[in-house]
Amino acid sequence: MKAVLHYRASPGFRASLAALADELAIVVVDEDSPDFGREIADAEVLLHVLKPVTRDMIAGAPQLRLIQKIGVGVNTIDLDAAREHGVAVANMPGTNSQAVAELALGLMISVLRRIPALDALTKEAAQWAPEPALLDTMGEIGGRAVGFLGFGEVPRRIAPAVAALGGRVLFHDPAAKDQTIGQPVDLDTLFAESDILSLHVPLTDGTREIVDAGRLAAMRPGAIVINTARGELIDEAALFAALANGRLRGAGLDVFAAEPVRPDNVLLTLPQVVATPHLAWLTPETLARSMAVARENCRRIAAGEALLYRVA
Repeated sequence: MKAVLHYRASPGFRASLAALADELAIVVVDEDSPDFGREIADAEVLLHVLKPVTRDMIAGAPQLRLIQKIGVGVNTIDLDAAREHGVAVANMPGTNSQAVAELALGLMISVLRRIPALDALTKEAAQWAPEPALLDTMGEIGGRAVGFLGFGEVPRRIAPAVAALGGRVLFHDPAAKDQTIGQPVDLDTLFAESDILSLHVPLTDGTREIVDAGRLAAMRPGAIVINTARGELIDEAALFAALANGRLRGAGLDVFAAEPVRPDNVLLTLPQVVATPHLAWLTPETLARSMAVARENCRRIAAGEALLYRVA
């Protein structure tokens, strides 16, 4: 069975894929490579990461049987086209939860303690002592309310760490049941009381730009926004305004509305923004867990068995 991984894979990832050669023929094609059309034409499986899977891509792969998302969100896949062409779609919830949780917590601390600014100053020999005003922009998780919009696997891993550091955990998620850590609140309360707001919901019509100018204005002065979910959850112009005018303390952003993020995105000009390139999920450990699921689903589709985590 031939599978195409549409991703700029690292040397270590390529080596792990080569070890599967006896079970699965995996061709790695960089996202911007012109070779993709040729390689997908006779493939039965597409291993999809971030490059959108369009109707034309699916139409150009007549033997395609499975689009396996490496991750959770399937908003980058044309699900209607997949259904029309009889192509199954599956994701892999939970495989990247640990990695995303750790980066989200890291972004909270990086923004609060101004780690990127201090790193740059420390590496300049003449700048050992930071400007006193910089110290006034720092803070601790302890004593702050950390609010989670969505309370699935990722925030449930972060919440105990926040509590251990002395933070108060709030969350808004009508589907969350029987939580032992954290206080469930309504959406308005979440925005009004969170000193740190961390986003963990999928992108839908109901969540698109859920963090807008009105909700940002309702947040506490000096609050922080963390986003490791989807960039379109935030009205970026409104976030820029709230940061630029000093109402918000900072933001930690792994995702942006347009990706790859444009170099002229004004959020990148703000020193109180810590940015990473949509890699919260990406660790060697995540990839090992992901490929175990992908390998099993390839076996299942060849055997005509029910797929793990089928979404379409």
